[in-house]
Amino acid sequence: MKIYQWAHKQKISGFTLIELMVTVAIVGILAAVALPSYRSSVLRSARSEGKSALLEAATRQEQYYLDNKTYTTTMTALGLSADPYITEGGSYSVDAAATTNIAIDYTLTATPISGQADDTDCANLTLTSNGIKGASGTDTADCW
Repeated sequence: MKIYQWAHKQKISGFTLIELMVTVAIVGILAAVALPSYRSSVLRSARSEGKSALLEAATRQEQYYLDNKTYTTTMTALGLSADPYITEGGSYSVDAAATTNIAIDYTLTATPISGQADDTDCANLTLTSNGIKGASGTDTADCW
C-alpha cells in the first residue's frame, strides 16, 4: 500500500518590502505637510494667552490708578504673583513700563518665552494706557 502525500500550497499573507516603503513614504509626506501647519496653529492659539494677560494687567493698572493716582511698573503691586508675571501656561512674560517719572502713562509688554519664542510673526505684544495695541515681529498684521 502506497501512502500518497499531497503537498498543499499555502498562501502566505503579509506585506512586501515595496508596499511597506510606499506606505512609509506617504506617511512621511503627509507629516511634512501637516506638522508646520499644526505648529503654526499652536503658536497662534498660545498668542491668545499673551493678549489675555495684557488685558488683565491693563484692567489692574486702571484700578491701581484709581486707588493711587499713578500707574505702577511692578506687577506684584497689581496683585499678580511675580514681577515680571509669567502667564498660566508659561508662554509669556508680562511686564510694565511707565513712560514718565510721575507714571501718567504705561506700556505693558508680553514677551514670548519657552516654546512660544518660536513665534517670530508676533514676537512681543504690547498694550499702552491709551489702548494702543502693538506687536513686533515679521508679520504683525494678525497679531491682535
